[in-house]
This record gives sequence, structure tokens and C-alpha cells, in this order.
Amino acid sequence: MESPKNLTRNILLGMFLGALVGAFFFYAPFTFVTTSKVFLEEMVFNLGSEIFMNLLKMLVVPLVFFSLVSGIASLTSLKSFGSIAGKTVGLYLFTTAIAVSLSLFVGSIFKPGSNYLNSMPQNVDQLPQGQSLYETIAGIFPANILEAMASNDMLAIVFFSILFGLALNKTNHLTGNLSASFEKLNTVFLQLVLMVMTIAPVGVFCLIGKFVITDGFNIFKDVVLYVVLLTGVLLIHAFVTYSLLLKFLAQLNPLWFFNKMKEAAIFAFSTSSSAATIPVTLKTVNQDIGVDKDVASFVVPVGATINMDGTAIMQGMATIFIAQIAGMDLTLIQYVQVVLLAVITSIGTAAVPSAGTITLVIILQQFNLPLEAIGIILAVDRILDMIRTSVNITGDATVACVVARSENSFNKEVFNKA
Repeated sequence: MESPKNLTRNILLGMFLGALVGAFFFYAPFTFVTTSKVFLEEMVFNLGSEIFMNLLKMLVVPLVFFSLVSGIASLTSLKSFGSIAGKTVGLYLFTTAIAVSLSLFVGSIFKPGSNYLNSMPQNVDQLPQGQSLYETIAGIFPANILEAMASNDMLAIVFFSILFGLALNKTNHLTGNLSASFEKLNTVFLQLVLMVMTIAPVGVFCLIGKFVITDGFNIFKDVVLYVVLLTGVLLIHAFVTYSLLLKFLAQLNPLWFFNKMKEAAIFAFSTSSSAATIPVTLKTVNQDIGVDKDVASFVVPVGATINMDGTAIMQGMATIFIAQIAGMDLTLIQYVQVVLLAVITSIGTAAVPSAGTITLVIILQQFNLPLEAIGIILAVDRILDMIRTSVNITGDATVACVVARSENSFNKEVFNKA
């Protein structure tokens, strides 16, 4: 199975044209533009982006289920699964801790909130409410797996898929090699991913156009330093932290890795959803980078659920930013608490657009910081969320490479193939 030709070029072209058309209809003062804007926004950008996102989300649950089940069922030794799971979770928590620590360090030096002059937003009625740690842990064990699948509850889906895969592994000799059927179904859904990817440039055009035609480019105003610092930390974490992990733990060329990841990163940027990007990430990690299916099928879905390095960076920078606005100096102990909270809450953060603001509420409440200030963060969060999601899925792929190399489940020939 091969990806559509010139896909990266066409996606970038779709992004550019979407931003260009959206900006024209946002800024142009002509009457005919104003009257056409409503139709374009509703029936082209909104409808097109919703159809594209629905197609991606449609594939997430069956692809994760069949990929994870077939991967576990094909393992010759279940001890290797325990090793894969332990390394995966440990690496994800480790990179998240590095991410938020880096964010706090940069924020404490450059102080993005010290010169903020605007008044504090007062309306907090629309702030999202997060779920407790108890609810997060309880939600891993679904009472109704069909309901969990219908609501895209990834933790529950991953848990059930693991159980089903383990059971299939133990009974495969009694079921006439039933695992082969799951392998074939997994191949079918991977082909569906490639079919959806053929319309990706159009979907990206609508997604970017929807954002620009609504908000334009003038949303940053006097929070420029916050935006610049957060973007800088995201890029440093993506290109420095992950490069070091790839170089020293996986013995892979980081530049070649990032070249292989560009399509998935662009997908993540345009959708702002790690979950919606799972099909593309899985295909990239397995078929383009060379991570064996049994590793990729576990690491990627789990990463879309608990690996939120980009979100952790935002939470660290936002906490510093809001504390400085409120005139509060955080102590070293409080910095450590922020790191721990960001790591813990990242496990329960939904892999959907702007979900990080939910867990940000929990952190701000812990330090009695003004929740009203989230209104400032939300004003610029949409474009930053797109960058964060690209960082998140790049982290998923990085950890998949490290785990696969340590388990001798990596195809170097596929990785080196142009």
C-alpha cells in the first residue's frame, strides 16, 4: 500500500490556499464579499472540515481495535508485551516531565505575563470542567464497551483491546487461527486510511480556512511574548528532546525521522486532534518508519491518550503567565507541584482540540490562581493547539522507535528507504 503521490506538497498547498481565501473574506470590506462570507463559511469551510474530521474519526475506533488486537495476538511471548507496556508508559511520563520543566524554566526567565496590561477577563461561565483522577482511573474499565466505542473513550478502548488481544493470543489454537482474520481486517482499515488521505488537501483547505475566516490573523495582540515563548519551547522539545532520544536511545538519524514524519505532523496540525490523527500516525510509524505492528499498534493509541507533551508545555507556560499577571511568584516547591500535576493530568486529557484547557483549570485551582485569566489563553489557543498536537504525535512516533529498537522490533531497511 502506497500513499497518494505528492501528498505533502498538496497538503501544504491546501493550507496556504485555505489561509489565503479565509483572510480575503475576513478582511475585504466589499459588500459582495460580506454576503458571500456566510455561505462560504457555513457550506464550504465548516461543512468540508466537519466531513473530513468525521472521516478520520470514523476510522479511529476500528483501526485501534483491530491493530491492537492483531498485534498482541501475534506476539510469540506475552512477556514481551509487558516489557513494551512498561517502557511505553515510562517513556511517555518521562518526556512529559521534561516538557513541562522546560516550559517552566523558559517562562520563569522571560516572564511573559509581567508586562500584560489588559484587564482580567471576568466571564468564567464557559470554562470547561475537568474530571477527577478517580473518574479518569474508573473510566479505564468500561461497563459497556460499545458505549465506550461510541463516545471514543480511548483509555477504555485500549484496555478492552488489550484484554481481547491477550485472550485471542491464548486461544488462537482453539479458534482456527482467528487472529489471521483480525490481521486481514487491520489491513483493510489501513487501506481506508490511504483512501481518506487522498482528499486530505481539500480537508486541510477547509480546516485552515474555517479558522482564518472566523478569527483572521489579529488575535495575538499584546500576548505576543506568550505566543512566541510557547511556540519556541514546543519547537525545542520537538527538535532537541526527541532528537536526543532518537540518537542515543534508538540509534536513528533524527533528520531522516522528521522527514518521514512530515505528513503526519501536517495532519495533526490541521486537525488539532491526536485521536483523529491516529490512523495516519499508525500508518507512518509502521509503514514509513519501520516500527513493527505489534509495537506500533500499542504505543501509538496509548500515546494519543497519555502522551501530551505539547499540552504539558502549554500548561507550564500558561501557569507562569497567569501567575505573573496576578502578581504571584511561584516557589520552587510549587514549580515541582506543577510538573507533577501536569504529568498526572496529561493521562486523563482527551485527545481532542483544546482539551488541555480542561486540565489547566485543575492546576490553576491548586494554586488559587484566577480562572478568569484562561480567557486570555483561549483567545490564542486555537493556533497554538495545532502546533501542540504536531508535537504530541511526533512524541508518539519517537517513543515507538525507542521501544521498537529496544525490543528488536524495528525494520531499519524500511526506515532508510527513501
